[in-house]
Amino acid sequence: MHIKKFDFDYGRRMLLQKAAVGATAGVLAPLWPTIAKSADVAKAYPDELLHIEAYTKGKIKPGDVVTSANVDAVKDLLDPVAYKQVKEMGRKINIIASTTDVTKLFSHDYLEATLKNKGRAVIGADGNIYDQKDGTPWIGGSPFPDIKDGIEATANLTLSWGRHDFSQYAVRDHDISPSGDIAYQYDFVWTELNTNARLDGKVWNNKNDLLRYQSVFFTSPQDTAGTAFLNTWSYDQRKFPELKGYLPAFRRVRDFPTNQRFEPLVPGITLFLSDAWAAGDPMLTWGNYKIVERKPMLAVIGGRNFWGGYDDNWAPTVHGGPKGQTFADTYMELVPETIVVDAEPIGYPRAPVSKKRTWIDVRNGMYIAYNTYDRRGEIWKSFEPHYSLYSNDKMTVKDAKGHPIWSWVSVMSHDIQSNRMSRFYQAREVTGGYKSNWDQGKEDVYNKYLTVQAMQRLGSA
Repeated sequence: MHIKKFDFDYGRRMLLQKAAVGATAGVLAPLWPTIAKSADVAKAYPDELLHIEAYTKGKIKPGDVVTSANVDAVKDLLDPVAYKQVKEMGRKINIIASTTDVTKLFSHDYLEATLKNKGRAVIGADGNIYDQKDGTPWIGGSPFPDIKDGIEATANLTLSWGRHDFSQYAVRDHDISPSGDIAYQYDFVWTELNTNARLDGKVWNNKNDLLRYQSVFFTSPQDTAGTAFLNTWSYDQRKFPELKGYLPAFRRVRDFPTNQRFEPLVPGITLFLSDAWAAGDPMLTWGNYKIVERKPMLAVIGGRNFWGGYDDNWAPTVHGGPKGQTFADTYMELVPETIVVDAEPIGYPRAPVSKKRTWIDVRNGMYIAYNTYDRRGEIWKSFEPHYSLYSNDKMTVKDAKGHPIWSWVSVMSHDIQSNRMSRFYQAREVTGGYKSNWDQGKEDVYNKYLTVQAMQRLGSA
């Protein structure tokens, strides 16, 4: 007879207890010492938190599809909007086995920097993150891999969004109306260049006072092409980014107010600047951070999530909704431990958002679900990211050092109140010949994409 060392509910009980006392990650063993030894998280969690079949007592297993008929078996593993999408709107979720090899949840250099610099981060008197050895800005990787509170969790998201020193995403977006029709379709390019918190351990171009440059410019359709926005982020997270926009119709660059972060970038899209990486605003312009729960979740975080090798332009297949095109096909797995962080927009007195709730995978510190609430306290939008190593049985996309790229592959941004869905994916290439790229190489990306002059040039091209 096989005697189990831990009863069925042991893992969930331990997560509940840990949420109450602010403990570190892991149930059977501390998570990050376990990762440092073997990169295998299996020894840190009991079977019920690593295997969906054990968690659901056989109701759901890898290879199954979650539909309205069986979604209640995993209701507690989904954010409220994802549950509603399956229960009421025809979404289906494919279930795969959990990833236990943590190297599949990171870009290679980001994981190496996180392990190398673990223990060096400190929160200064001004609330910003510094290297405690010399008081300089953070030097790279997650500053707080073993998350203990909400501000540490948010710092991990904020300081390096895409977890590369430079990322350029060629994005194809489809905006779905409540009737299920494609109301708008946009191509745009999103560029990020970190000046601090870099994986090379350097400060870019001696910009000690800045954290990043970030731009987004639209290349299609014709009536929107050339619309561009440029964010310049101070390293000081108490300060608002300088936000400039170029509108082709007026042929000029203008300054935008801080509350522009809570408005659509272009007509029909539900993506706001504030939504980016669940940390689109400086972290100290939000406040009252608190961890409200520790729990397992279903998420698109590893495994068979790089659809691109099966489509020449890396497009996912779609399904559901009134016309069969509202949702991207997703392959979710059981994440053994997430933290749920709430925060309020203390720096934005006129913000239409009253609160955001972020679910974060403790294994890599990345958000896996994100909901915002309106001023009445009702859920307004969900922002569901899908990640993967860019590798499958057909192809592998590698960085300059030969390691497979880890990045987001698609996002579903759902305004649940108006029932408008923006689903967009990281494409190989979009209109204008722009390609996704995570390695700056010898290209002068700053002058090409991240200045006011670049916005004007791209807008009039």
